[in-house]
Amino acid sequence: MTGLIHLKNVSKIYQVGEVEVTALKHINLEIKKGEFIAILGKSGSGKSTMLNSVGCLDTPTKGTIHLDEFDIEELHESELATIRGKKIGFIFQAFNLIPSLTALENVMLPMIFQGTERTKRLKRATELLTSVGLKDRMYHRPSQLSGGQQQRVAIARALANDPEVILADEPTGNLDSNTEKDIIKMLQDLHKRGKTIIMITHNEKLAQIAERVVHLKDGEIVNENYF
Repeated sequence: MTGLIHLKNVSKIYQVGEVEVTALKHINLEIKKGEFIAILGKSGSGKSTMLNSVGCLDTPTKGTIHLDEFDIEELHESELATIRGKKIGFIFQAFNLIPSLTALENVMLPMIFQGTERTKRLKRATELLTSVGLKDRMYHRPSQLSGGQQQRVAIARALANDPEVILADEPTGNLDSNTEKDIIKMLQDLHKRGKTIIMITHNEKLAQIAERVVHLKDGEIVNENYF
């Protein structure tokens, strides 16, 4: 496997009034193409900042972040947004679906930003929603869907541009145990199909479905386990 995302000596410091808060401290992490990695930590450990870092959503205060051959600090935001949109699909705990759009329209949205023509957007979104078991819910809005169905829409949306990387932030946090099992299986199936999966979680049991678990505490990597 080849390296896909590299964090080299990354620190992130936020200014809160007159106080400096160090969210990440000297993080060195390489995520390989095709890997399934979990980043595990309690509340306040720096997970959210790590999410923004590995997802190339934020630039570090110190150190460098590379996505493939690109140093994200050297890219204009529009260039980074385009590259990120093609390479990374995001799945969030709160689903982050647009309430006024149908499931089909939510899945089509990322393809609009990549300039995909409407006929192809419609075909791709229909296929994805069918693949996650929502063929009969495509024209429903988020408020008309259960939590598990909304997360399935979010997964379909994450796959819209066929990204190499799926970044899942507490993907089962708002779901019941049966639905959680379904979402876990979907993530495992995506990994088997060659996708790189990066999962952010506080759940130790959930983290063990990954090949590698990176333990985060007080903004530092304190341990790694391989399964």
